[in-house]
Amino acid sequence: MGHDQPGRLTARITVCGEGLIDLVPRGDDLLSALPGGGPFNVAVALGRLGAEVGLLSRLSTDPLGERLLRRLRAAGVRTDAIQRGPEPTTLALTSLDAAGAADYTFYAGGTADRLVVDPGAPAATVRALSFGTLSLVFEPGATVYEAVLRRAHATGRLVLLDPNVRPGAIADPARYRERFADRLPAVDVLKVSTDDLAWLGGDPADWLAAGVGAVLLTQGGAGLTVLSSAGRIAVPAVPVVVADTIGAGDTVHAALLFWLDRRGALDPAAVRALTAADWAQALRFAARAAAVTVSRPGADPPWADELGCD
Repeated sequence: MGHDQPGRLTARITVCGEGLIDLVPRGDDLLSALPGGGPFNVAVALGRLGAEVGLLSRLSTDPLGERLLRRLRAAGVRTDAIQRGPEPTTLALTSLDAAGAADYTFYAGGTADRLVVDPGAPAATVRALSFGTLSLVFEPGATVYEAVLRRAHATGRLVLLDPNVRPGAIADPARYRERFADRLPAVDVLKVSTDDLAWLGGDPADWLAAGVGAVLLTQGGAGLTVLSSAGRIAVPAVPVVVADTIGAGDTVHAALLFWLDRRGALDPAAVRALTAADWAQALRFAARAAAVTVSRPGADPPWADELGCD
């Protein structure tokens, strides 16, 4: 099965990685099929906020792939770097605990998203690139995205990484952790959840010493914390009735990128120069955005008017 010719990366913020369908329980015998995937959610959230954003991914030409494409376009996400293929769409069977926290079982064998082709050097218009989740696990796509990440860093673009660890999808945890550590010098902002932190077994101070500009830690109901040269900055979560937590971390990721862009800080040096007050403002905005997402089912991030963005 062949690949479509890859489109060049052109969007100011380019999110790189998979789109899939989340099968989310709705009652004892019902499943809702909802668009998802960490990078896909980040792109949709950025588009809804009004950012100039595109997605580098490979989507199936099946009906679920068409649904993913419609969702991107409805959010204003540029799709010129989307590749298409006849292989099926990846499925993620979601289970929710009593607090609405999600766990996942993936059906990803031979699916379209893992067959992405390297798009080559980004256009001069690209300022930041975001990476994460399954796209850095499943081969051969993981090697392609790794090359795009390293090229972005080498050419001075802002690089954000959210490993968004899915243990059930990782066949060789030791190798995954090794590759994760190897990427750190090329990462400006590393976003991890408390679950990621526990599974990776790392220390944010060591990650900063390895070259990461800032580590953003999402802590669910305990709020958000950043560790950077400005110190340790924390803000509380916004109180809300939680429907589920699907897409919450992705919304935080997108909201931070949007905030950086609006303040002219979509640049590695600018991010590393942010003050504690800057980070507090950014985290408060991200916490407000995430509160909207968790208040409704599935990965359904806020639109600009819901957060008062112009």
